[in-house]
Order: sequence, then structure tokens, then C-alpha cells
Amino acid sequence: MQEMEIQENQEKKQAKIIRIMQTDIPGEKYIYVGLTKIKGVSWSFSNALCHKLKIDQKRKISSLTEEEIKKIEEFIKNPELPSFLFNRRKDLETGKDKHLLTTDLELREEFDVKRLKKIRSYRGLRHALGQPSRGQRTKAHFRQKENQWE
Repeated sequence: MQEMEIQENQEKKQAKIIRIMQTDIPGEKYIYVGLTKIKGVSWSFSNALCHKLKIDQKRKISSLTEEEIKKIEEFIKNPELPSFLFNRRKDLETGKDKHLLTTDLELREEFDVKRLKKIRSYRGLRHALGQPSRGQRTKAHFRQKENQWE
């Protein structure tokens, strides 16, 4: 009898892993926190999603039903939010506001850095040299080993 209770307790402790947008999210996380594990979903985007879909932020991810997971995925793919919450405003190619996720976001960042290097802008040169590109001081940090290039 005790062995069964112990086994049930262990199963409860082992939280389920929920998969949303090709990302594994631990089941013991709150929805508000767990959604930020998806690349491209920020804290403010997660907060807006919970308010828009009327989902309690303090619920656990493991308590979501299949229907709610589908709603969340659809909302993340096609967000109906103000443009200041998007991560790609005024795209260079289209001029529209977009919200990129997962691998699309990684690829776009990589292409942006390559474009900066190609046009030889200041930021592109800083990226190429492995130096900070946003104005940080370099006296104490960003030091390289002397024989790094050998």
C-alpha cells in the first residue's frame, strides 16, 4: 500500500513536458514564465497573450488542455497585438511589422549581421572583430587571448 502511494507521489513530482511551437516547456512552470522559453516570445508578449486569451498566468503549463495549447499556438503565429510588442518592426524588405519565432528569428538575425558586415558599417565591423557593438567600454571586458588567431 505504501509503495503505491510513494510511486504516485513520484509520478506527480515528475512534471510533464508540454510541447508548444517545437519547444519543450517543463510542466511545473507557470504559463507566464513557460511561454518565454519559446524563442521570440518575450515577457511582455507572454503577458499580453495571457490577457488577450483570458488565461490565468499563475496556472501551471501542465494544466493546459489540448484546446488551449492550440489557441496559444494560433495566437503566437498570428498575434493581434499593438506593433510595439513585435520583434521585427518595419522590416527592410517589406516595410511591414512582423513577429518572428524560433528558427525564422535566428536566421533573420544572422542575415542582418551579414548585411551589416557586407556594407562595412561600424556595427558590422564591430561584429566581425568580436567587439561590442552597442557602446560598452572595452578596458576591462571583451579581452581576447593573445594567441587566439594562431
